[in-house]
Amino acid sequence: MVTRRTIRSLALAGVLAALAGVLAALAGVAYALRWRRNPSPCPYSQRVWIDLPRPIISRSRLCEVLEPRPGERILEFGAGTGYYTGTVAAAVRPAGMVHAVDVQRPMVADLRARLRERGDDNVAPVHGDGRALPYPDDSFDAAYLVLVLGEIPDKERALAELERVLKPGGRLVVGESLPDPHFVTRETLRERAEQQGFRFEIDVGTRGSYFARMSVPPSTNGN
Repeated sequence: MVTRRTIRSLALAGVLAALAGVLAALAGVAYALRWRRNPSPCPYSQRVWIDLPRPIISRSRLCEVLEPRPGERILEFGAGTGYYTGTVAAAVRPAGMVHAVDVQRPMVADLRARLRERGDDNVAPVHGDGRALPYPDDSFDAAYLVLVLGEIPDKERALAELERVLKPGGRLVVGESLPDPHFVTRETLRERAEQQGFRFEIDVGTRGSYFARMSVPPSTNGN
């Protein structure tokens, strides 16, 4: 027999559970806001999240927008554990090369081990900072970074570095998607990229998940 005391206890338990859920959600929002105010890469200890499927900013869609070609030299910044790396590397074979740069040494080591297991021999994992890329001017035919730009404290400097290492006519693809707390809108991306000399070309996807492609005009480097 269900007594009034039992009913009251169940009701109280329900209220407490709901309150705990609300508090957990608020804590999550607070953490996301704090992380957004203090940009930083996804920690290596949380790398499981960067390996999850990305339906809109998928590997195939990246290739459609980036248009990697056999023989090209391509820069991937913020490669992480290599979610996109192998797909792009396959597209530039047999003579092309992907330089997969990440600011976290554990990510670089993890990617190197994965590439060794897969037998991908046209990828160079490199430790580097997007604000000072370890390459001379005009080094790459194309570059891409996905869910990375918002994590860089000085985004303008990072875009300027990408413009510097790309050849005249070189392509840059940026991918962004919610609920990443460092999400960069298409409008903000376009404004910042054009300030650094890029020419905006196309974007695909939705307002909350997209790829955008821009290029270095031939005249930018005096050619």
